[in-house]
Amino acid sequence: MMPKPSLSLAAMPGKRLATIELAQEIERRGFSGVYCPSFGDGLGLCEAMALRTRTLRFGTAIANLYTRHPHDYAVTAAFLHEIGGGRFAFGIGVSHGPVNKRMGLQTGKPLADVRRFVEQMREGGQRTGALPPIVLATLRRRMVELAGEIAEGAVWANAARSYMPTSLSFLPAPRRGDDAFFLGNMIPTCISEDRAAAAAVLKKVLAGYVILPNYQAYWIEAGYEEEMKAMQKAIAEGRRDDLQGLMSDRWLRDCTLFGTASEVREGYEAWLATGIRTPILVASSTSGGQFKGIEEVMAAFD
Repeated sequence: MMPKPSLSLAAMPGKRLATIELAQEIERRGFSGVYCPSFGDGLGLCEAMALRTRTLRFGTAIANLYTRHPHDYAVTAAFLHEIGGGRFAFGIGVSHGPVNKRMGLQTGKPLADVRRFVEQMREGGQRTGALPPIVLATLRRRMVELAGEIAEGAVWANAARSYMPTSLSFLPAPRRGDDAFFLGNMIPTCISEDRAAAAAVLKKVLAGYVILPNYQAYWIEAGYEEEMKAMQKAIAEGRRDDLQGLMSDRWLRDCTLFGTASEVREGYEAWLATGIRTPILVASSTSGGQFKGIEEVMAAFD
């Protein structure tokens, strides 16, 4: 039987207790896992899930490595690994330049900074107890190769399904063949009988990503040069309101899941077929927020 997908979940102000209860419902309904973004205190939510769930796998996707010292992260990660009974995966990454700038953080050289962080975290782990699997946020070739070299997994976000076999080829064959090596992708998802409305929701979700140079370069490599060059031109000319109109249906179908419940299930199966072992659905809705989107996804896979 095909496993149910994992879900992305964030605990937002005023809904934190309800979010923990939703994680318990996700577990009861047999979904594979819950992975938490940095906003909404992903590590805090992971601690709650460690204590309030029993079998659900959970993790960060991702924690920003610039916001805390690696030794401090090691203490928290080891604690979660222990109290969660080995169900926790620590996904880390450099986040994005604009996000770090807003917090007054200096973004350095991603590859060197990630390598140094992992080395220092493992040094700290010598005093904290066993660490969980460390999963690197990946997108382009060199970070994927680094994940294969120093980590226990790789997680993409908004990746192109057609390009994923190429991305996975950057990993050593033993990593690709090792079921314990985490291979995930965060997939924007919206279920609706109104396919155009669902597509419109996801275009808004992706509007913040298409302005990022690293994503633009990735999508050009993935075969979407025409779309990305048009967006780069619009950004340079100050026409950001035009960006959603420049998102082709072909590109959107490759990077997201949207449409009817059956279309989303078929797309999920197609993601599993690429070799991604943990597709993580990031649910939105045409008629509500995160909770409504997750409710619609759970209903589609029940």
